[in-house]
Amino acid sequence: MSAPEGRAADRAVGYSSTALKQCCAAAYDSDILRLLAGDTLHPGGARLTQRLGQVLELGPHTRVLDVAAGRGASALILATRFGCEVVGLDYSRKNVEMATHEAARHGLGDKVAFYCGDAERLPFEDDAFDAIICECALCTFPDKEAATAEFARVLRPGGRVGVSDLTRRGSLPRELEGLEAWIACIADARPIEEYRKLLAGAGLETDVTEEHDRALIEFIEGVRSRLLGAEIMIGLKKIELPGIDLALARTIARQALTAAKTGKLGYAIVTAVKHRGPSSGPLGDRVKAQS
Repeated sequence: MSAPEGRAADRAVGYSSTALKQCCAAAYDSDILRLLAGDTLHPGGARLTQRLGQVLELGPHTRVLDVAAGRGASALILATRFGCEVVGLDYSRKNVEMATHEAARHGLGDKVAFYCGDAERLPFEDDAFDAIICECALCTFPDKEAATAEFARVLRPGGRVGVSDLTRRGSLPRELEGLEAWIACIADARPIEEYRKLLAGAGLETDVTEEHDRALIEFIEGVRSRLLGAEIMIGLKKIELPGIDLALARTIARQALTAAKTGKLGYAIVTAVKHRGPSSGPLGDRVKAQS
């Protein structure tokens, strides 16, 4: 981790980078989170995943890396919609196992594969992919500079990166700066221009930027509705949510919705291209992921 990024993470929530990654992994492989946030776990759902694929011009001959792939929802969408080969990477081994199961269940085991690993130290050779996607996850990485440098390293010359993520404009309420808000992709969200600078700093030339703020508002409204439903079900003793502070979750959701409606929080797609260089060998010879 670069020193500035590491110190920023420690100051923001008081946790080390390793602890942050472990907390995020534990949250995102939880069935409870899916109950509250839905299956795709990011604003815009399948619609914005497909939009990202369109912007990146994915096709049957494209080899795609999905960073922070979760249980594989986006990877399966891209493979089905565009016919591309997708390699998904996630920090949670449980997510990798469940994503692999889902790929087999959908008959996509020959098009989609999943591996466990760290976005800041990708377990792949240089120039291994034609495209990279990272949806609503870069904002949770403690060392964003290391992650974007890794994106550039494993991307072939002429390939493109597509990031969709929360954006922020100005300061946020204290309730949106803690660990829970970090896991919720809010606490370390950056202005659009900072995402562009992160990609440029990795040697990538940004090209397309699209704002999708309405998708964030709709997503948060959905979370608030699910929270209400969960409270009703708990009151009826139909479900239990151990370890979940519903009062804090309500506060974060309420404050986030206010921030989104007032323009302090948004959602955007940013893409970038890697300049062409000397050609490399066959892509199939360049992956060394460890399952």
